[in-house]
Amino acid sequence: MTLEEATRALAAAGIESPRAEARLLLAAAMGVSRDATLTAAPTPEQAARFAGFVARRAAREPFAYITGRKEFWSLELEVGPGVLVPRPDTETLIEQALKRMPDPAAPLRIADLGAGSGAILLAALAAFPRATGIGFESAPAAHAWATRNAARHAPGRAEIRLAGWDTAEERFDLVFSNPPYIPSGDIADLAPEVAAHEPRAALDGGPDGLDAYRALGKLLPRLLVPGGHALLEIGMGQAGAVEPLFPGLELVEIAPDLGGVPRGLIVRQP
Repeated sequence: MTLEEATRALAAAGIESPRAEARLLLAAAMGVSRDATLTAAPTPEQAARFAGFVARRAAREPFAYITGRKEFWSLELEVGPGVLVPRPDTETLIEQALKRMPDPAAPLRIADLGAGSGAILLAALAAFPRATGIGFESAPAAHAWATRNAARHAPGRAEIRLAGWDTAEERFDLVFSNPPYIPSGDIADLAPEVAAHEPRAALDGGPDGLDAYRALGKLLPRLLVPGGHALLEIGMGQAGAVEPLFPGLELVEIAPDLGGVPRGLIVRQP
């Protein structure tokens, strides 16, 4: 399969940037940089791998699942089937944590509820180099990805537990969560990469998208130390509905993401 053939196949499948993705898939198949594909030809084995990659992407499998990699907060994370692909807008939570904690060298205790790939926890540990943390993840597939990423990026500092949120008994300075917040009835309307491939449990927030926030509203007061902060991702248009679900905590800010959309709910234990 040539690059032009790959581009046409991806365009026919509705991929937004077919030429760019075709070039990046070729680079992944060859194990070289994007620029190197301009001068190097693939071996027969690499060409076959490339054709397989293109077929998977044309079936709207997430790009990151195919390459097995996704960057988040400058960390290269391993991802694949069974785990939510980290989104750049989620980095808003790390930026907000740095604003709330004036001493990045403090020995903080951090929790990530619903750790997924470990992206948020590991980014937080990179931002706070003396911190330690626990990621709680109940899905075995996602737990396996997070465990691999933690071993690479925060050995000895990150514990990944195969457990639900409600098993947490410790108290933390910072608690992060990117919970499922898509209303159940809206999932079928998401992009095929999301609706057909990413784990539904990481997306489905119940009939109104707020089930996880109701649970967090009850859980967070016993997990946060006095003065501790929780930083939660929220969906577009959910700020007004989510805010009242945390009556025992002080609302600090509803922070916008890279596109100016309210994305991070920050609350504080009095």
